[in-house]
Amino acid sequence: MTLRAPFPWFGGKRRVAHVVWERFGDVPNYVEPFAGSLAVLLARPHDPRVETVNDLDCYVANFWRALQAAPDEVARYADGPVNEADLHARHRWLVDRVAFRERMKTDPEHFDAKVAGWWVWGISQWIGSGWCQYATGNRLPSIGAGSDRGVHQKRPRLGRGGRGVTRSGLSQQLPYVFTGGRGVNAHNLPQQMPDLSGDSGAAGRGVHALAKTTDAIREWMLALAARLRRVRVTCGDWARILGPSPTTCIGTTAVLLDPPYSGETGRAACYSIESFDVAHAVRAWALERGDDPALRIALCGYAGEHEDLEAAGWSVVAWKASGGYRNARGGTNDNAARERIWFSPHCLAPAVERSHQQSIEGVA
Repeated sequence: MTLRAPFPWFGGKRRVAHVVWERFGDVPNYVEPFAGSLAVLLARPHDPRVETVNDLDCYVANFWRALQAAPDEVARYADGPVNEADLHARHRWLVDRVAFRERMKTDPEHFDAKVAGWWVWGISQWIGSGWCQYATGNRLPSIGAGSDRGVHQKRPRLGRGGRGVTRSGLSQQLPYVFTGGRGVNAHNLPQQMPDLSGDSGAAGRGVHALAKTTDAIREWMLALAARLRRVRVTCGDWARILGPSPTTCIGTTAVLLDPPYSGETGRAACYSIESFDVAHAVRAWALERGDDPALRIALCGYAGEHEDLEAAGWSVVAWKASGGYRNARGGTNDNAARERIWFSPHCLAPAVERSHQQSIEGVA
């Protein structure tokens, strides 16, 4: 089984993971402060060594923790058909887990398998951003009357007759949008029809696409749990796991930095509104430590976002993303071709360059 996250993730690096590991090599220590779907870690071609991952989103961190400790329970709660009423009800229930969010940030061993299972079940059918967005504990900009909780709100897809069941020509209408909405929308929680798309015989995405039976879901979770057994999972600010103790004190350390890109609302929405410039803070950290021979750093971003690194001797690799939700729904996806990864000077050279250098040294 090819290991991959059982949920779709905006900005995942699975397509370019092999390039990252070519530059990192088989390092004794690997650190990932913006975990997300762990696409690069799961694609590691070597036996795992010391690995530490972190995410500010309590639900992302909880999923990976719960999967390590209770994969059978996570699989049980993640196993269920797509259901719009359940999607809205579970979304509300997850967003209301205030005590859970606090424990995730203060107790390094806390996890909740039910929260993890329902979260992955929901995100696998949710369209775009907004799933459990309030659950990060950060206040987003006000969006109108009644938005006292600062939770992201959006309308369902309304163009071209909709998708799935809405293409049948049945009547459609806008949601109630006054005074904060009604029911679940009274607190400005996003409400929408679930994702009903699919391809190559798969119905849906994430756990709804590849795992068609309860046994298949369980096997998937068990395989991921086995891979992640020794991975340390933290939940908090990205800089907390980048001090000497979790990095160079352990040995040569590879650090994958995949922050929300500057001004890229699809990913920055997971953070407070002030963190639109988190990528700049991450770049400053990387620039300051790029000359450390014990660090091999990769920083992800868009073309033009971190060009000052190149002046400091960093190399850059251009690649093209799959397009994610925007591409799947027929929208423009110009950003897919803007993807870049900057590698610090002490990262390994590409295999072709190393082979060329070895041949020159052999002749000499």
